Amino acid sequence: MGVLSGIVDTDRRVIVLALARMVGAAGNSFLIVVLPLYVASDLVDIEPLLGASVGVGAASVTLTEPLLIGLVLSLFGFLNSLSQPLTGRLSDRIGVRRPFVLIGILLLGTASGLYTVADAYWQLIALRAAQGFGAALIIPATVALVNEYAASDDDRGGNFGVYNTFRLIGFGFGPVLAGAVVERGPYDLSAVGLPILDGFDAAFAAACFGAYLSFALVFLLVRDAAESSEASDDLSIRVRGEGRLLDPVFALGLATVAMGICIALFATLQNQVNVRLDQAPVWFGLQFAAVTIANVLLQVPVGQASDRIGRRPFLLAGFVLLAPTTLLQGIVTDPVVMTLVRLGQGVAVACVFAPSLALAGDLAREGESGTTLSVLTMGFGFGVAVGPLASGWLVGFGFVVPFAVGAGLAVVALVGVVTQVEETLGAGEEAPASSAAD
Repeated sequence: MGVLSGIVDTDRRVIVLALARMVGAAGNSFLIVVLPLYVASDLVDIEPLLGASVGVGAASVTLTEPLLIGLVLSLFGFLNSLSQPLTGRLSDRIGVRRPFVLIGILLLGTASGLYTVADAYWQLIALRAAQGFGAALIIPATVALVNEYAASDDDRGGNFGVYNTFRLIGFGFGPVLAGAVVERGPYDLSAVGLPILDGFDAAFAAACFGAYLSFALVFLLVRDAAESSEASDDLSIRVRGEGRLLDPVFALGLATVAMGICIALFATLQNQVNVRLDQAPVWFGLQFAAVTIANVLLQVPVGQASDRIGRRPFLLAGFVLLAPTTLLQGIVTDPVVMTLVRLGQGVAVACVFAPSLALAGDLAREGESGTTLSVLTMGFGFGVAVGPLASGWLVGFGFVVPFAVGAGLAVVALVGVVTQVEETLGAGEEAPASSAAD
Protein backbone atom coordinates (compact mmCIF):
# COMPACT_ATOMS: atom_id res chain seq x y z
CA MET A 1 0.00 0.00 0.00
CA GLY A 2 2.91 2.35 0.72
CA VAL A 3 4.13 1.95 -2.87
CA LEU A 4 0.67 2.68 -4.33
CA SER A 5 0.05 5.72 -2.13
CA GLY A 6 3.48 7.04 -2.98
CA ILE A 7 2.75 6.76 -6.70
CA VAL A 8 -0.68 8.40 -6.38
CA ASP A 9 0.83 11.39 -4.57
CA THR A 10 3.54 11.90 -7.20
CA ASP A 11 3.54 14.72 -9.76
CA ARG A 12 1.42 13.53 -12.69
CA ARG A 13 4.10 14.63 -15.16
CA VAL A 14 6.56 12.24 -13.52
CA ILE A 15 4.03 9.41 -13.69
CA VAL A 16 3.42 10.04 -17.42
CA LEU A 17 7.16 10.11 -18.11
CA ALA A 18 7.64 6.95 -16.02
CA LEU A 19 4.83 5.17 -17.91
CA ALA A 20 6.42 6.13 -21.21
CA ARG A 21 9.78 4.77 -20.05
CA MET A 22 8.08 1.59 -18.81
CA VAL A 23 6.57 0.91 -22.23
CA GLY A 24 9.83 1.76 -24.00
CA ALA A 25 11.92 -0.33 -21.58
CA ALA A 26 9.63 -3.34 -22.05
CA GLY A 27 9.95 -3.10 -25.82
CA ASN A 28 13.72 -2.70 -25.72
CA SER A 29 14.25 -5.49 -23.18
CA PHE A 30 12.47 -7.85 -25.60
CA LEU A 31 15.71 -7.84 -27.53
CA ILE A 32 17.78 -9.22 -24.63
CA VAL A 33 16.00 -12.55 -25.13
CA VAL A 34 15.23 -12.36 -28.85
CA LEU A 35 18.59 -11.27 -30.31
CA PRO A 36 20.66 -14.23 -28.98
CA LEU A 37 18.06 -16.63 -30.36
CA TYR A 38 17.96 -14.74 -33.65
CA VAL A 39 21.74 -14.79 -34.09
CA ALA A 40 21.80 -18.52 -33.32
CA SER A 41 19.02 -19.25 -35.83
CA ASP A 42 19.41 -19.96 -39.54
CA LEU A 43 17.91 -16.54 -40.33
CA VAL A 44 21.20 -14.67 -39.81
CA ASP A 45 24.28 -15.58 -41.83
CA ILE A 46 27.20 -15.79 -39.39
CA GLU A 47 29.00 -18.74 -40.96
CA PRO A 48 31.68 -16.61 -42.70
CA LEU A 49 32.64 -15.13 -39.32
CA LEU A 50 32.84 -18.31 -37.25
CA GLY A 51 36.40 -19.42 -36.57
CA ALA A 52 37.92 -16.17 -37.80
CA SER A 53 40.61 -14.53 -35.64
CA VAL A 54 40.50 -10.91 -34.59
CA GLY A 55 43.63 -9.22 -33.26
CA VAL A 56 47.34 -9.92 -33.50
CA GLY A 57 49.40 -12.73 -31.97
CA ALA A 58 48.64 -13.53 -28.35
CA ALA A 59 45.98 -10.81 -28.31
CA SER A 60 43.96 -12.48 -31.06
CA VAL A 61 40.48 -13.82 -30.32
CA THR A 62 38.66 -16.53 -32.26
CA LEU A 63 35.09 -15.61 -33.14
CA THR A 64 32.50 -18.08 -31.85
CA GLU A 65 28.72 -17.95 -31.78
CA PRO A 66 28.56 -17.01 -28.05
CA LEU A 67 31.15 -14.27 -28.61
CA LEU A 68 29.20 -12.86 -31.57
CA ILE A 69 26.05 -12.84 -29.44
CA GLY A 70 27.93 -11.14 -26.60
CA LEU A 71 29.24 -8.46 -28.93
CA VAL A 72 25.75 -7.60 -30.18
CA LEU A 73 24.39 -7.34 -26.63
CA SER A 74 27.36 -5.49 -25.12
CA LEU A 75 27.62 -2.97 -27.96
CA PHE A 76 24.34 -1.40 -26.86
CA GLY A 77 25.55 -0.95 -23.29
CA PHE A 78 28.93 0.52 -24.19
CA LEU A 79 27.61 3.01 -26.76
CA ASN A 80 24.72 3.92 -24.49
CA SER A 81 26.85 4.58 -21.41
CA LEU A 82 29.79 6.28 -23.12
CA SER A 83 27.54 8.64 -25.12
CA GLN A 84 25.43 9.80 -22.19
CA PRO A 85 27.76 12.57 -20.94
CA LEU A 86 27.79 14.02 -24.47
CA THR A 87 24.02 13.91 -24.94
CA GLY A 88 23.37 15.13 -21.40
CA ARG A 89 25.74 18.04 -21.92
CA LEU A 90 24.14 18.87 -25.28
CA SER A 91 20.65 18.94 -23.78
CA ASP A 92 21.92 21.32 -21.09
CA ARG A 93 23.58 23.58 -23.65
CA ILE A 94 20.46 23.77 -25.82
CA GLY A 95 18.21 24.02 -22.78
CA VAL A 96 15.60 21.40 -23.81
CA ARG A 97 14.93 17.73 -22.93
CA ARG A 98 11.79 16.60 -24.76
CA PRO A 99 13.26 16.59 -28.32
CA PHE A 100 16.12 14.36 -27.15
CA VAL A 101 13.65 11.87 -25.64
CA LEU A 102 11.49 11.82 -28.78
CA ILE A 103 14.41 11.38 -31.21
CA GLY A 104 15.89 8.63 -29.03
CA ILE A 105 12.59 6.74 -28.89
CA LEU A 106 12.25 6.95 -32.67
CA LEU A 107 15.75 5.48 -33.07
CA LEU A 108 14.97 2.62 -30.70
CA GLY A 109 11.62 1.83 -32.26
CA THR A 110 12.66 2.14 -35.90
CA ALA A 111 15.71 -0.06 -35.37
CA SER A 112 13.53 -2.68 -33.65
CA GLY A 113 11.29 -2.76 -36.70
CA LEU A 114 14.23 -3.01 -39.10
CA TYR A 115 15.44 -6.22 -37.42
CA THR A 116 12.66 -7.95 -39.39
CA VAL A 117 14.62 -7.40 -42.63
CA ALA A 118 18.14 -7.82 -41.21
CA ASP A 119 19.75 -11.10 -42.27
CA ALA A 120 23.47 -10.26 -42.00
CA TYR A 121 25.48 -9.93 -38.80
CA TRP A 122 26.83 -6.48 -39.70
CA GLN A 123 23.25 -5.26 -40.03
CA LEU A 124 22.48 -6.39 -36.49
CA ILE A 125 25.60 -4.56 -35.29
CA ALA A 126 24.54 -1.35 -37.06
CA LEU A 127 20.99 -1.50 -35.69
CA ARG A 128 22.16 -2.26 -32.15
CA ALA A 129 24.60 0.65 -32.33
CA ALA A 130 21.75 2.96 -33.41
CA GLN A 131 19.71 1.74 -30.46
CA GLY A 132 22.59 2.34 -28.06
CA PHE A 133 22.85 5.94 -29.21
CA GLY A 134 19.06 6.29 -29.05
CA ALA A 135 19.09 5.19 -25.41
CA ALA A 136 21.89 7.68 -24.74
CA LEU A 137 19.61 10.45 -26.01
CA ILE A 138 16.72 9.29 -23.83
CA ILE A 139 18.23 8.51 -20.44
CA PRO A 140 20.01 11.76 -19.42
CA ALA A 141 17.11 13.84 -20.75
CA THR A 142 14.46 11.85 -18.87
CA VAL A 143 16.28 11.83 -15.52
CA ALA A 144 16.93 15.56 -15.97
CA LEU A 145 13.19 16.10 -16.48
CA VAL A 146 12.35 14.05 -13.38
CA ASN A 147 14.86 16.14 -11.43
CA GLU A 148 13.47 19.42 -12.76
CA TYR A 149 9.87 18.41 -12.06
CA ALA A 150 10.71 18.19 -8.34
CA ALA A 151 9.15 21.16 -6.53
CA SER A 152 11.90 20.97 -3.89
CA ASP A 153 14.52 18.64 -2.42
CA ASP A 154 11.75 17.19 -0.26
CA ASP A 155 10.13 15.27 -3.14
CA ARG A 156 13.09 14.59 -5.44
CA GLY A 157 13.83 11.16 -4.02
CA GLY A 158 10.18 10.14 -4.28
CA ASN A 159 10.06 11.27 -7.92
CA PHE A 160 13.09 9.14 -8.80
CA GLY A 161 11.64 6.21 -6.85
CA VAL A 162 8.44 6.28 -8.94
CA TYR A 163 10.36 6.73 -12.18
CA ASN A 164 12.71 3.82 -11.45
CA THR A 165 9.83 1.57 -10.34
CA PHE A 166 7.94 1.88 -13.62
CA ARG A 167 11.11 1.61 -15.69
CA LEU A 168 12.14 -1.57 -13.90
CA ILE A 169 8.67 -3.10 -14.28
CA GLY A 170 8.97 -2.64 -18.04
CA PHE A 171 12.53 -3.92 -18.15
CA GLY A 172 11.79 -6.89 -15.90
CA PHE A 173 8.68 -8.18 -17.66
CA GLY A 174 9.85 -7.49 -21.22
CA PRO A 175 12.10 -10.58 -21.48
CA VAL A 176 9.36 -12.82 -20.07
CA LEU A 177 6.88 -11.59 -22.68
CA ALA A 178 9.50 -11.86 -25.42
CA GLY A 179 10.12 -15.52 -24.71
CA ALA A 180 6.39 -16.24 -24.90
CA VAL A 181 5.99 -14.29 -28.16
CA VAL A 182 8.87 -16.13 -29.88
CA GLU A 183 7.78 -19.56 -28.64
CA ARG A 184 4.14 -19.16 -29.74
CA GLY A 185 4.96 -18.09 -33.31
CA PRO A 186 4.21 -18.11 -36.20
CA TYR A 187 1.16 -15.85 -36.22
CA ASP A 188 -1.39 -15.93 -39.04
CA LEU A 189 -2.59 -12.35 -39.52
CA SER A 190 -4.19 -12.87 -42.91
CA ALA A 191 -7.62 -12.15 -41.40
CA VAL A 192 -6.60 -8.50 -40.96
CA GLY A 193 -4.76 -8.28 -44.27
CA LEU A 194 -1.26 -8.81 -42.87
CA PRO A 195 1.28 -11.53 -43.71
CA ILE A 196 2.16 -14.47 -41.49
CA LEU A 197 4.75 -13.47 -38.88
CA ASP A 198 7.21 -15.89 -37.35
CA GLY A 199 8.02 -15.56 -33.66
CA PHE A 200 11.09 -13.38 -34.24
CA ASP A 201 9.33 -10.89 -36.50
CA ALA A 202 6.41 -10.72 -34.07
CA ALA A 203 8.78 -9.91 -31.18
CA PHE A 204 10.58 -7.24 -33.23
CA ALA A 205 7.22 -5.76 -34.24
CA ALA A 206 6.07 -5.74 -30.59
CA ALA A 207 9.27 -3.92 -29.55
CA CYS A 208 8.71 -1.40 -32.34
CA PHE A 209 5.07 -0.88 -31.30
CA GLY A 210 6.09 -0.40 -27.66
CA ALA A 211 8.59 2.28 -28.62
CA TYR A 212 6.09 4.14 -30.81
CA LEU A 213 3.47 3.99 -28.05
CA SER A 214 6.06 5.48 -25.71
CA PHE A 215 6.72 8.20 -28.33
CA ALA A 216 3.02 9.05 -28.43
CA LEU A 217 2.81 9.35 -24.64
CA VAL A 218 5.81 11.67 -24.47
CA PHE A 219 4.73 13.75 -27.49
CA LEU A 220 1.20 14.31 -26.16
CA LEU A 221 1.70 14.54 -22.41
CA VAL A 222 5.28 15.55 -21.57
CA ARG A 223 6.64 19.10 -21.73
CA ASP A 224 10.00 20.59 -20.82
CA ALA A 225 10.23 21.94 -17.29
CA ALA A 226 10.62 25.68 -16.86
CA GLU A 227 14.14 25.22 -15.48
CA SER A 228 15.41 23.53 -18.63
CA SER A 229 14.79 26.70 -20.64
CA GLU A 230 17.86 28.14 -18.96
CA ALA A 231 20.86 26.89 -20.93
CA SER A 232 24.17 26.63 -19.07
CA ASP A 233 27.59 27.68 -20.32
CA ASP A 234 29.64 25.70 -17.78
CA LEU A 235 28.97 22.08 -18.71
CA SER A 236 32.17 20.39 -17.65
CA ILE A 237 32.01 17.22 -15.56
CA ARG A 238 33.74 18.01 -12.30
CA VAL A 239 36.24 15.40 -11.11
CA ARG A 240 38.09 17.15 -8.29
CA GLY A 241 36.07 18.21 -5.27
CA GLU A 242 36.23 21.35 -3.19
CA GLY A 243 38.21 20.46 -0.09
CA ARG A 244 38.29 16.73 -0.97
CA LEU A 245 39.86 14.44 -3.53
CA LEU A 246 36.78 13.86 -5.72
CA ASP A 247 33.62 15.74 -6.58
CA PRO A 248 30.78 13.94 -4.75
CA VAL A 249 28.79 13.26 -7.94
CA PHE A 250 31.87 11.87 -9.69
CA ALA A 251 32.66 9.71 -6.64
CA LEU A 252 29.10 8.44 -6.63
CA GLY A 253 29.39 7.76 -10.37
CA LEU A 254 32.43 5.54 -9.77
CA ALA A 255 30.53 3.76 -7.01
CA THR A 256 27.63 3.23 -9.41
CA VAL A 257 29.99 1.56 -11.90
CA ALA A 258 30.89 -0.94 -9.17
CA MET A 259 27.20 -1.51 -8.38
CA GLY A 260 26.38 -2.15 -12.04
CA ILE A 261 29.22 -4.68 -12.31
CA CYS A 262 28.04 -6.49 -9.16
CA ILE A 263 24.49 -6.83 -10.52
CA ALA A 264 25.58 -8.04 -13.96
CA LEU A 265 28.14 -10.68 -12.87
CA PHE A 266 25.36 -13.25 -12.48
CA ALA A 267 23.92 -12.81 -15.99
CA THR A 268 26.41 -14.84 -18.04
CA LEU A 269 26.84 -17.75 -15.60
CA GLN A 270 23.50 -19.52 -16.07
CA ASN A 271 24.96 -22.91 -16.99
CA GLN A 272 27.57 -22.83 -14.22
CA VAL A 273 25.04 -21.73 -11.59
CA ASN A 274 22.50 -24.40 -12.58
CA VAL A 275 25.12 -27.16 -12.44
CA ARG A 276 26.64 -25.94 -9.17
CA LEU A 277 23.27 -25.64 -7.43
CA ASP A 278 21.82 -28.72 -9.18
CA GLN A 279 18.74 -26.71 -10.11
CA ALA A 280 16.29 -26.45 -13.01
CA PRO A 281 16.59 -23.43 -15.36
CA VAL A 282 13.40 -21.94 -13.88
CA TRP A 283 15.31 -21.34 -10.65
CA PHE A 284 17.89 -19.25 -12.47
CA GLY A 285 15.12 -17.14 -13.98
CA LEU A 286 13.67 -16.50 -10.53
CA GLN A 287 17.09 -15.71 -9.08
CA PHE A 288 17.89 -13.35 -11.95
CA ALA A 289 14.56 -11.56 -11.50
CA ALA A 290 14.92 -11.29 -7.70
CA VAL A 291 17.03 -8.12 -7.92
CA THR A 292 14.40 -6.43 -10.09
CA ILE A 293 11.54 -7.61 -7.84
CA ALA A 294 13.18 -6.12 -4.75
CA ASN A 295 13.75 -2.86 -6.59
CA VAL A 296 10.17 -2.61 -7.82
CA LEU A 297 8.91 -3.08 -4.26
CA LEU A 298 11.36 -0.71 -2.58
CA GLN A 299 12.18 2.13 -4.99
CA VAL A 300 9.26 4.35 -3.96
CA PRO A 301 9.49 3.79 -0.17
CA VAL A 302 13.27 4.27 -0.17
CA GLY A 303 13.09 7.35 -2.39
CA GLN A 304 10.46 8.98 -0.20
CA ALA A 305 12.30 8.03 2.98
CA SER A 306 15.46 9.64 1.59
CA ASP A 307 13.46 12.87 1.26
CA ARG A 308 12.74 12.74 5.00
CA ILE A 309 15.83 11.13 6.52
CA GLY A 310 18.53 12.05 4.04
CA ARG A 311 20.35 10.53 1.07
CA ARG A 312 23.60 9.42 2.69
CA PRO A 313 22.23 6.88 5.22
CA PHE A 314 20.65 4.88 2.42
CA LEU A 315 23.75 5.08 0.23
CA LEU A 316 25.91 3.76 3.06
CA ALA A 317 23.43 0.99 3.91
CA GLY A 318 23.20 -0.01 0.26
CA PHE A 319 26.94 -0.40 -0.29
CA VAL A 320 27.40 -2.13 3.11
CA LEU A 321 24.82 -4.72 2.01
CA LEU A 322 26.09 -4.95 -1.59
CA ALA A 323 29.49 -6.44 -0.67
CA PRO A 324 28.34 -9.59 1.24
CA THR A 325 25.34 -10.26 -1.02
CA THR A 326 27.67 -10.22 -4.03
CA LEU A 327 30.29 -12.47 -2.43
CA LEU A 328 27.71 -14.99 -1.18
CA GLN A 329 26.54 -15.66 -4.75
CA GLY A 330 29.88 -17.38 -5.31
CA ILE A 331 29.63 -19.41 -2.10
CA VAL A 332 26.07 -20.66 -1.54
CA THR A 333 25.04 -24.05 -2.97
CA ASP A 334 21.28 -24.08 -2.34
CA PRO A 335 18.74 -22.63 -4.84
CA VAL A 336 16.52 -21.12 -2.13
CA VAL A 337 19.46 -19.48 -0.38
CA MET A 338 20.72 -18.11 -3.71
CA THR A 339 17.30 -16.58 -4.34
CA LEU A 340 17.35 -14.92 -0.91
CA VAL A 341 20.87 -13.63 -1.51
CA ARG A 342 19.81 -12.14 -4.84
CA LEU A 343 16.83 -10.49 -3.11
CA GLY A 344 19.28 -9.04 -0.61
CA GLN A 345 21.36 -7.64 -3.44
CA GLY A 346 18.18 -6.11 -4.85
CA VAL A 347 17.56 -4.39 -1.52
CA ALA A 348 21.10 -3.01 -1.64
CA VAL A 349 20.57 -1.64 -5.14
CA ALA A 350 17.22 -0.10 -4.14
CA CYS A 351 18.94 1.74 -1.29
CA VAL A 352 21.37 3.31 -3.77
CA PHE A 353 19.33 3.97 -6.95
CA ALA A 354 16.84 6.72 -6.06
CA PRO A 355 18.89 8.39 -3.28
CA SER A 356 21.97 8.67 -5.53
CA LEU A 357 19.99 10.33 -8.33
CA ALA A 358 18.30 12.59 -5.77
CA LEU A 359 21.68 13.58 -4.29
CA ALA A 360 23.05 14.42 -7.72
CA GLY A 361 19.88 16.39 -8.41
CA ASP A 362 20.36 18.33 -5.17
CA LEU A 363 23.85 19.31 -6.30
CA ALA A 364 23.01 20.05 -9.95
CA ARG A 365 23.06 23.76 -10.71
CA GLU A 366 20.30 25.32 -12.78
CA GLY A 367 20.46 24.18 -16.38
CA GLU A 368 22.99 21.41 -15.61
CA SER A 369 20.74 18.48 -14.69
CA GLY A 370 21.51 16.55 -17.87
CA THR A 371 25.27 16.78 -17.47
CA THR A 372 25.29 16.09 -13.73
CA LEU A 373 22.87 13.17 -13.68
CA SER A 374 24.46 11.58 -16.76
CA VAL A 375 27.51 10.81 -14.61
CA LEU A 376 25.40 8.33 -12.64
CA THR A 377 23.38 6.90 -15.52
CA MET A 378 26.58 6.45 -17.55
CA GLY A 379 28.29 4.77 -14.59
CA PHE A 380 25.49 2.28 -14.10
CA GLY A 381 25.19 1.51 -17.82
CA PHE A 382 28.95 1.03 -18.12
CA GLY A 383 29.01 -1.29 -15.12
CA VAL A 384 26.16 -3.41 -16.48
CA ALA A 385 28.01 -3.68 -19.82
CA VAL A 386 31.34 -4.65 -18.19
CA GLY A 387 29.89 -7.11 -15.66
CA PRO A 388 28.97 -9.98 -18.02
CA LEU A 389 32.29 -9.75 -19.87
CA ALA A 390 34.21 -9.68 -16.59
CA SER A 391 32.41 -12.68 -15.11
CA GLY A 392 32.82 -14.67 -18.33
CA TRP A 393 36.59 -14.19 -18.07
CA LEU A 394 37.07 -14.38 -14.28
CA VAL A 395 35.03 -17.57 -13.83
CA GLY A 396 37.88 -19.41 -15.56
CA PHE A 397 39.91 -18.87 -12.37
CA GLY A 398 37.22 -20.38 -10.16
CA PHE A 399 33.48 -19.93 -9.65
CA VAL A 400 33.83 -17.67 -6.62
CA VAL A 401 36.39 -15.33 -8.24
CA PRO A 402 34.00 -13.04 -10.18
CA PHE A 403 31.86 -12.52 -7.08
CA ALA A 404 34.89 -11.96 -4.84
CA VAL A 405 36.16 -9.29 -7.23
CA GLY A 406 32.68 -7.71 -7.30
CA ALA A 407 32.54 -7.69 -3.50
CA GLY A 408 35.95 -6.03 -3.41
CA LEU A 409 34.70 -3.32 -5.78
CA ALA A 410 31.67 -2.81 -3.53
CA VAL A 411 33.98 -2.25 -0.54
CA VAL A 412 36.01 0.29 -2.54
CA ALA A 413 32.74 2.00 -3.51
CA LEU A 414 31.69 2.13 0.14
CA VAL A 415 34.98 3.77 1.11
CA GLY A 416 34.51 6.31 -1.67
CA VAL A 417 31.01 7.21 -0.49
CA VAL A 418 32.09 7.42 3.16
CA THR A 419 35.02 9.74 2.44
CA GLN A 420 33.85 11.78 -0.56
CA VAL A 421 30.05 12.12 -0.37
CA GLU A 422 28.30 14.31 2.20
CA GLU A 423 24.61 14.72 2.96
CA THR A 424 22.81 17.21 0.70
CA LEU A 425 19.25 17.20 2.03
CA GLY A 426 18.72 20.46 3.88
CA ALA A 427 22.35 21.52 3.39
CA GLY A 428 21.30 24.67 1.59
CA GLU A 429 18.97 25.65 4.46
CA GLU A 430 21.51 25.28 7.24
CA ALA A 431 24.02 27.81 5.91
CA PRO A 432 21.67 30.84 5.97
CA ALA A 433 20.49 29.94 9.46
CA SER A 434 24.07 29.72 10.66
CA SER A 435 24.90 33.08 9.12
CA ALA A 436 21.92 34.70 10.78
CA ALA A 437 22.97 33.32 14.14
CA ASP A 438 26.44 34.81 13.71
